[in-house]
Amino acid sequence: MPLSVTGRETRPRQRLGHGLRTVSDIAKLAGLLAFVSGAALTLGSDGASAQAAGQSDRGQARKAAAPKSAVAPKAAAQPAPAPTGKPAERLLVEAAELIYDNDNNTVTARGNAELHYGPRTLQADRVRYDRASSRVFAEGNVRLTDETGAVVTGDTMELTDDFRNGFVDALRIQQTVEMRGQPVRTRFSAPRGERVDGEQTTFESGTYTACEPCKNNPETPPLWQVRAAKIIHNNETHIIGFEESTLEIAGIPVGYLPYFEAPDPTVKRKTGFLTPRFITSTALGSGISTPFFINVAPNFDITLTPSFLSEQGILGQGELRHRLDTGTYTIRASGIFQTTPSAFLPGPLGAGDRDFRGSIETTGQFYINDRWRTGWDVVGVTDKWFLDNYRVRNSSITTDYFREAVSTAYLIGQGDRSWFEARAYYFKGLSSYDWQKEQPVVAPVIDYDKRINGPGFLGGEVRFEANITHLDREATDFQAIPRTGSYYFNPTVNGTTYSLYETCTTFTRSTCIIRGLSGSNTRASAQLSWRRTFIDDAGQVFTPFAYLRTDAFFVDPRNSGYQNALAQTISTTDSDFSGRVMPAVGLDYRYPFVSNFGPLGVHTLEPIAQVVIRPSETHIGRLPNEDAQSLVFDDTSLFEWDKFSGYDRVEGGVRTNLGAQYSVVTPSGWYANVMFGESIQVAGVNSFRRGDLANVGLDSGLERRESDYVGRFQLSPNQNISFVTRARFEQRDFTVNRLETGVIARLNPFAPIDLSMFYSYYAAQPLLGFNNRREGLTASATYHITPNWFVTGSALVDLTHYLDVRDNFANAYTSYLANPVGAAPVYTNPGRANLAGLSIGGGYQDECTTFSLNYIVSPTAAALGVTERNRTVLLRVELKTLGEVDLRQNVNIASTADGIAATR
Repeated sequence: MPLSVTGRETRPRQRLGHGLRTVSDIAKLAGLLAFVSGAALTLGSDGASAQAAGQSDRGQARKAAAPKSAVAPKAAAQPAPAPTGKPAERLLVEAAELIYDNDNNTVTARGNAELHYGPRTLQADRVRYDRASSRVFAEGNVRLTDETGAVVTGDTMELTDDFRNGFVDALRIQQTVEMRGQPVRTRFSAPRGERVDGEQTTFESGTYTACEPCKNNPETPPLWQVRAAKIIHNNETHIIGFEESTLEIAGIPVGYLPYFEAPDPTVKRKTGFLTPRFITSTALGSGISTPFFINVAPNFDITLTPSFLSEQGILGQGELRHRLDTGTYTIRASGIFQTTPSAFLPGPLGAGDRDFRGSIETTGQFYINDRWRTGWDVVGVTDKWFLDNYRVRNSSITTDYFREAVSTAYLIGQGDRSWFEARAYYFKGLSSYDWQKEQPVVAPVIDYDKRINGPGFLGGEVRFEANITHLDREATDFQAIPRTGSYYFNPTVNGTTYSLYETCTTFTRSTCIIRGLSGSNTRASAQLSWRRTFIDDAGQVFTPFAYLRTDAFFVDPRNSGYQNALAQTISTTDSDFSGRVMPAVGLDYRYPFVSNFGPLGVHTLEPIAQVVIRPSETHIGRLPNEDAQSLVFDDTSLFEWDKFSGYDRVEGGVRTNLGAQYSVVTPSGWYANVMFGESIQVAGVNSFRRGDLANVGLDSGLERRESDYVGRFQLSPNQNISFVTRARFEQRDFTVNRLETGVIARLNPFAPIDLSMFYSYYAAQPLLGFNNRREGLTASATYHITPNWFVTGSALVDLTHYLDVRDNFANAYTSYLANPVGAAPVYTNPGRANLAGLSIGGGYQDECTTFSLNYIVSPTAAALGVTERNRTVLLRVELKTLGEVDLRQNVNIASTADGIAATR
């Protein structure tokens, strides 16, 4: 046990209880612990007054016999009595020694004094209580930790007798808060601080930062700090006010505000203004958005964002978020009465004929119980250009090239081995190529999936799947193959002819694809399947399987009202009901050969063979195909029972799938895998040779009896490097028809570099609308100059000029139709490489600061209808706990976006 040494005697270190002579003495010292938190002081326990009186009597007797100054040993701490009605709380004091100065009427705890009162702890070299002035002093390395974990340090602390007012010299406060799941440590400091009424702390000539001090030189100014003549921190309202404040970067002043205030770091939500956003646009002019956040309740808030635009007036935006016991919902709305509608083209190519434009979106998700939930994501817009023209954020917009806003509502249930989902969809086309009457309304889409153990001797797994889909479309969705001989429907608006959407005068597979038929289409599908795996003594793996698929279709075509070709050339004009049944049996066989070569790893060679026996598919081309248009034949689909991606098509005939894979896993962490195979149509009609209205199956690599070869190669020397290649080769001459290869690598510890590179090649598929090959390369790299500084860059190379050719042809054809002079443009591809996208930048990141600057060149989305690249500068600065600024500036020299008048 540590010892306390005085001038004449050595005493064991003990808990202090009897050294303080009255309840008031204990209370005065304990109250010091409430200095920062301002907590009410409650001490003692019931029935302790007699003990306190006894302590006082012994103290008086000691006073009569002792010299003017005495040193008392420490003893076990005892609970002190508390005022009537106050809850009990123990005060524990540790110190090397306790000194009574009876002449000066003081009591001093000296030598690593440590006081524990509830969740608060005070540490100091010396703590002195002056009974005459009713003041308490803590001196030397004073450190106070409150119940929140905040640490207050100073050279001295001085408190008044009610412990709600006082001063601290060389004040420093440190507190850890959480931001985005990461701890951030904040720091206040001042030569002197004052506390008033236990609620407000004032820092004279104070500083605030979230940066760690330099380890080698703590006196060096932090990366950033706010220095103010006065910092006022109100612990009740949790607001920090800065008077005559200056923002310093590395000790250099860079900004000044006479006064500003912000919530302290403990506040997660607070009513007030958010970071403004600046706007510059040809059609909108210059402007600023000023978001104002309203914290209605802990589970309910509203954000109002007026945007003041020099060309168009005031754009109003609002967002409401509400979290309830069973779920949450949001409502986001925006709108503007345009002061200069002529800045945009008139309809149908723009919204220049509209005074009011706006949008509304609502999302929600609610849990009915632990198995069922329901929700929605619904968006409505006045026109398809609004979200882009006014840069309105919307979560329902798809991010692919042909953008659309998808509205959906759903009901989902999940059991231990079952799944139910019912949805409805509405698609709003946002591309310049979209005609809304070609977009379907899909309601409902119902899916059910249930798996159970096979009964009795069958064993294995039995699975039941069902799907019901109904959709309506006003006009047939045509896609003309881009070549001379394709025809467009061109309405006249204000005497000018425009190309709005594609059509075909006569439907032929070489010139036109039909993505969806007009009218009402309903399909109900069900599939019952069984499979079971057997492994014999030799290690051979046999998996027999069987399934029965049934489909019922009801088609009600709509063939009049629009001049987009006669649907009679495709289907009948009468309502039609038809059915389809597809039974199948099959066997999957695998025989893995495994060898362990010690340090060279475990090697596995696995031949695979699969046969599926079923009748031929019926009604090919006579039934709509809405959900099975995405057919990709590669290593991932080689051993699928049915290679179509949806229910509208079903694979038929007898087919054999053959392949093998080889893998290696070493003790050092190496992993490699090679797979190769092909598919053979043995008997019956090849479903992929008979293309439907969308030509699905043609140019897929499966349309011949012997398919293309497919393969995969994966290599991962360690957890930092991953390489994968997938390819499809022409069966007759091994020509590459599809190739995707990429590598992701972190070169640490050899070099502070992260890099990735992906290359893709797709051969021409003229029957699917791709007359030329598509080939591209994307690469990105980040170099960490130091643990904090980095530079980064990426590039997208269009190796065949495909993107430019596609957009140039569409725009050239539209211009020709507006002024049909000379010959119509022909879809050609020069095959030149083109830098389609570029990003370069750099930044800095540490525990308190994030900074990044990027220059980005990217392909323009189809929704904008322009061929020029987007050129944008992005600047982001975040001073953690203080705020962040995001600036985005378009630096195109000239840009005419779809819906924006060229004269502006």
